[in-house]
Amino acid sequence: MSDPIVVALDVGGTGMKCALVRPDGMVHHEERHPTLADRGPEAVTQTILSVAESLAHRAEVDGFTPVAAGIAVPGVVDEQNGVAVWSANIGFRDVPLRDLAVARLGLPTAIGHDVRTGALAEARLGAGRGRRHVLFVAIGTGIAGGLVVDGAGYPGAHGAAGELGHIVIRFGGRLCGCGQRGCLEAEASAKSIGRRYAELASEPGATAFDVATRAARGDTLARRVWQEAVDALADGLLTAQTLYDAGVIVLGGGLAEARDDLLLPVRKAFAERVTFHRVPEIVRAELGDAAGCLGSALLALDSLKGTT
Repeated sequence: MSDPIVVALDVGGTGMKCALVRPDGMVHHEERHPTLADRGPEAVTQTILSVAESLAHRAEVDGFTPVAAGIAVPGVVDEQNGVAVWSANIGFRDVPLRDLAVARLGLPTAIGHDVRTGALAEARLGAGRGRRHVLFVAIGTGIAGGLVVDGAGYPGAHGAAGELGHIVIRFGGRLCGCGQRGCLEAEASAKSIGRRYAELASEPGATAFDVATRAARGDTLARRVWQEAVDALADGLLTAQTLYDAGVIVLGGGLAEARDDLLLPVRKAFAERVTFHRVPEIVRAELGDAAGCLGSALLALDSLKGTT
């Protein structure tokens, strides 16, 4: 048999990151495709299957043997049964994605949650490697987390573990997309930071990147909005640490691209809040937006070992 390889997809609301990954974690080939979620969940499902099938064919042409597939999707995911239970971004409702992929590809297939697969990759291959208890927190349009212990992710009883963005940290605060007020996501996500500054500065279209850049240059309003978000994030991370007692917290997602402008004040604010807690190391993710795709590959490889 030629060298084995796995098909890996990380499906987002806007785009899909796709790759052929060798068992040692090396990427042989990668490509990107638009999700085009506005076409509806059935069309998106067919695109996922078509892209996966094309990748499997590409592997064979390149002299590899595809042995498994891994697909990460957003929302609530029943990893044990391979079902995309619910997704606001894509519109999935109880889609038996694993069975559909197995039927289309003829390969063992693992289905995972996009952030939890990213957590798996960061824990094994990225900023958390060599650590037993890793909490990965993705801060982008929304906020979510993934706990990895001894190299294995924790999905929860119903596939909804790690929804840190919906911890209420400001009672009566800003309205969140989930219907509650004061959720971490509504107070500290990249989307909420941009919206808050836009409102206060009467500057429609302002982004979190604008806020971070202007805060670093000394803009008073931008510094105020940024610090509010940092304080909210520190409160959320302290709650997470109380629950999980992580050895290292890895911050990823688009907001982590602010690097020390985010890391340093978050570390300081977190330390100021600590009472009895053991203080974890707080570091920046290393794998960038490749984490979800690499995590999908790891899930696929794990499925062959019967560890998922």
